[in-house]
Amino acid sequence: MRSHFSHELPIITHRRVFLTVSAVLIVLSLAGLLVRGLVFGIEFSGGTEIDFYNTGTISIERMRSALADAQEGNATVQTTLTDGAAGFLVRSDTTDPNTATEHAQQAAQALSLPDASYQVTTIGPDWGANVTHSSALAFGIALLAIIAYIAIRYEYKMALCAVASLLHDLIITIGIYAWTQTALTPNVVAALLTIMGYSLYDTVVEFHRINENAKRSGDSAHRSYNQIANFSINEVLVRTINTTITSLVPVAAMLAFGGATLKDFAFAMAIGLVLGGYSSFGVASPLLCIWKSQEPKWKKLEAKYGSGAQTETVAEVK
Repeated sequence: MRSHFSHELPIITHRRVFLTVSAVLIVLSLAGLLVRGLVFGIEFSGGTEIDFYNTGTISIERMRSALADAQEGNATVQTTLTDGAAGFLVRSDTTDPNTATEHAQQAAQALSLPDASYQVTTIGPDWGANVTHSSALAFGIALLAIIAYIAIRYEYKMALCAVASLLHDLIITIGIYAWTQTALTPNVVAALLTIMGYSLYDTVVEFHRINENAKRSGDSAHRSYNQIANFSINEVLVRTINTTITSLVPVAAMLAFGGATLKDFAFAMAIGLVLGGYSSFGVASPLLCIWKSQEPKWKKLEAKYGSGAQTETVAEVK
């Protein structure tokens, strides 16, 4: 099968644009972490979470006032919407379940809400520390496994570029959580680990095509590594887009109709799916091309054929 550069999207040609956009997003994400910080769910930090349901026309100011009278003045209060009914999500650092329940009851009575209108969840700091340790361990093991697999299956340069792409997705996702002050929960951690799988899948598919096409070209190649990579990305780009869209459909449904737990998971998944689809061709492959193009063989071919990348005919891939 033959193809011409004029028929391809010049993705690698614009690699610096993609990498610049990613660099700006990472800087903004890190700024969010420094300026706004992260909000951790009680599963990590320990404390109490009170869900108030069917609160009607009660304002957030009245809720804060009632909580302050119940000695929960330092609690954070967010409005919620469950099955079309207004409510509030309250988080505080109270770790004693009896005290937390008593405070919730006092606030509900002050607002003339029945006992069935709220639910109290209290988690101790030790449990939260264990969750944090387990989550960090899971991320570490996952990254090491990814590096080992890709390095053995392909080469270490591909492994490190894939990991850079994953870190790109995770940092930006965390940055969005910082700017929006959305709480990090175990559901979010599960979503982030799932995101790593989706992002890795798209990246490995692209790297596989690049690797196979580079091998088939052999020593008589009339294409630079950038040209081979661009051709390979165009071969799999439609599949990447289709995979992302079909994965987003159920996630969008969870965001629209799911409860608080599902929405925690779906919000992170939606961000990660979009970033994962983008970073495979916008981060991982461009970084690989920059690195591989410095190898003697590919550097020579880049000097010979690279300047004509947009007009040369792509050699037949057998």
